[in-house]
Amino acid sequence: MNNKGRLGLYIHWPFCLSKCPYCDFNVHVRNAIDYGRWQDTYLKSLDYYATIMPERLLGSIYFGGGTPSTMPPALVGAIIDKARSIWPCTNDIEITLEANPTSIEMQKFEAFKEAGVNRVSIGVQALNDKDLQFLGRQHSAKEALKAVGIARDVFEKFSFDLIYARPEQTLDQWQEELSQARELAGGHLSLYQLTIERNTPFYYSYEQKQFSLPEEELAADFYDLTQELLNEDLPAYEVSNHAADGQESQHNLNYWHNGEYVGIGPGAHGRIWQDGVKCATRNHHAPDAWLERVEGQGHGAHPYQKLKQDDLALEALMTGLRLREGLCLEHLAEQSGGDWQSYIDMAKLDMIIAEGWAVQSKDALTLTREGMLRLNAIIPFILKAGMPHRKTAR
Repeated sequence: MNNKGRLGLYIHWPFCLSKCPYCDFNVHVRNAIDYGRWQDTYLKSLDYYATIMPERLLGSIYFGGGTPSTMPPALVGAIIDKARSIWPCTNDIEITLEANPTSIEMQKFEAFKEAGVNRVSIGVQALNDKDLQFLGRQHSAKEALKAVGIARDVFEKFSFDLIYARPEQTLDQWQEELSQARELAGGHLSLYQLTIERNTPFYYSYEQKQFSLPEEELAADFYDLTQELLNEDLPAYEVSNHAADGQESQHNLNYWHNGEYVGIGPGAHGRIWQDGVKCATRNHHAPDAWLERVEGQGHGAHPYQKLKQDDLALEALMTGLRLREGLCLEHLAEQSGGDWQSYIDMAKLDMIIAEGWAVQSKDALTLTREGMLRLNAIIPFILKAGMPHRKTAR
């Protein structure tokens, strides 16, 4: 496979003002940050990847975290300028920055645009103060609405996140909140069901029965209601992401299409082609260790893992089934060495098709709405015995 093509760049900023109780990302809270040192290490990392990955076409940059909107706009601009100087860019390059709707961060939106950002993704999560407090957010519903309004005025493209199936939330409440969100949205919404991840404060309080979540049937009703309300204007193009035509996140689509992307920053992952082999990259998790590695060797990654055919086929299967367009069978065949049926139990596949959970055409395998509800169960079910399996990311 040609290892020279369109590239995504992910920059992980590991710092937040506080850590939300449901979050299991690589996030750290610090009072003092040496921004100059961080800028030097990000730029040095970019120089390293420029050396080993020439002749790529940069299609997207994504600042994630953590809370990248706490970064100085000058630091964001320096990273963007460096990346643009290293690789030629597509005419429509998408440059996204995740932001929180606090008043301090809202004031930076214009400066981020001047730095080169052309899309923001705002972590709203709820549109009422009670649930925002439960979720550990530092903003109010009023601030969230203001942030969305500013994003609309400043950027041509923006998105915001909401979390649903919260404790004690009713379907009527979600319908009202989602209707409000639809009116506020530009062309994109990310909607996640609240899940309990290990080693988070929510995990321990949930285990101690300090709160409860909707039962499976009610959680499915939340999902169905979401699809019904948004299907006309903002249909789901991925299991948790909704967009008007042309407003889809190009950076995330690159992930789901198994494209090549560089991950820079503590804990960041990547997929890059080296010497005709696709490799998984993973950066050191601890911020200080990452800084020291970059300063010492030019990058902060662990040794690359060369992906085997089974790994490539499994990733193609897991990401493709998340998409409305479905899993491209030609792509799966390419990743699996030509025989994609050697990875799937065809009898079990026939069973889920008969149940109405999937549709197979000549070109694609696509999950129905009922199938999407069972995504995490369907994938291991249809894999042939002996195939590895990893839980799909949200």
